[in-house]
Amino acid sequence: MNKNTHMVFKTIRKYVILFLGTVIAAAALEFFLIPNNIIDGGIVGISIITSYLTNIPLGVFTFALNIPFLIFGYKQIGRTFVLSSLFSIISFSIWVSIFHPIPGLTEDVLLAAVFGGVILGIGVGLIIRHGGSLDGTEIVAIVLSKRIVFSVGQIVMFFNIFILSSAGIVFGWDRAMYSLLAYFIAFKVIDITIEGLNEAKAAMIVTANGADISAAIRDRLGRGVTIMEGKGGFTLKDTTILYSVITRLEVSKLKGIVSDNDENAFVTISDVYDIMGGRNNKKNIH
Repeated sequence: MNKNTHMVFKTIRKYVILFLGTVIAAAALEFFLIPNNIIDGGIVGISIITSYLTNIPLGVFTFALNIPFLIFGYKQIGRTFVLSSLFSIISFSIWVSIFHPIPGLTEDVLLAAVFGGVILGIGVGLIIRHGGSLDGTEIVAIVLSKRIVFSVGQIVMFFNIFILSSAGIVFGWDRAMYSLLAYFIAFKVIDITIEGLNEAKAAMIVTANGADISAAIRDRLGRGVTIMEGKGGFTLKDTTILYSVITRLEVSKLKGIVSDNDENAFVTISDVYDIMGGRNNKKNIH
């Protein structure tokens, strides 16, 4: 398969998954959340409220309210992200209109919040993982984060506090609290969908027994190890620094290996959000 053919198949796969994500997200809203007056955050949440107040179809608002943000994002972020987001928003707007006449699957508000949040998180997670977005406020947050001290997540949270508070005024404060529950569940499921259940962890080990620990990591965990030479900042003694990428499920085993070989070793473990190249690529880390 030549490079151009590979790129075509890769692009087709991307848009198929974006399409699937929009169908899942639309189903979560129309089958669980909206029938029980539970809203999502961002532009979708604003669209649900305005659709409820005006009786204008939700799909009209999710498309129309996102357009100014997409134009803004095209100039600030780039073409690829905006085109993927435009495709996702158009598909999502169509599917919420198709699903809207179908009755909700439950009248139990708690069940609706939980299952709606989970399914919404899966749909949105697939969209984000493949370079799209349903929410124009994320575009603003990305741009603002480069100019102010707040992160993208913090800026989006500020937007959503305002939106979910508005839901309390329109639908009642109990529905606002259920909306917050659904939003929190969706937020966590988005992370799982993007990163996977076996998310990678980076381990940095400062030790005087680097040879034995690195050998044990290779033999018992099957993971590659990068060995670096260092020097203690206080003692000025030579030391060994080991770096390895493992899965979340292997953290406990790694701690056992280090403890068995050097009780005085200093270990830090942090999240890894993407891996490229080397032995520890995403196919090998799971």
